[in-house]
Amino acid sequence: MAAIHQEFVVDARPEDVWDVLADYGAVHRRLAPGFVVDTQLHDDTRTVTFADGTIVHERLVDLDATSRRVAYTVVGGNLHPSHHHAWMQALPEADGRTRFVWHTDVIPADLAGPIAEFVEHGSTVIRTTLSATGAVRGSS
Repeated sequence: MAAIHQEFVVDARPEDVWDVLADYGAVHRRLAPGFVVDTQLHDDTRTVTFADGTIVHERLVDLDATSRRVAYTVVGGNLHPSHHHAWMQALPEADGRTRFVWHTDVIPADLAGPIAEFVEHGSTVIRTTLSATGAVRGSS
């Protein structure tokens, strides 16, 4: 198993970041526009299409407003892990800022490289999106 972990601080309130994270079917519009080009929600599973053409089906595992955490697992698409569990969380920081945490566990370990590249690139887009003026506070 491999673990991929990314975290960064954004200039946005935790409740505003959570509003974006909790919008599970709008990744392409609110969380990672341009990196994710489409998200289709079907019951508890979303189909995520990335800019490079990769498509994954992600089943919602937990959407916890108290801890501001969303957890999901890949259940199909172009990637074929035997195990995949990821979560994102919005944690309060000083001065009303937010620590954004994204963690993924994956088997087999040889998928760690490609997934780590996705997480690195996605984190750059997410950081920019969440820090942008007005991007979190009510625009969608």
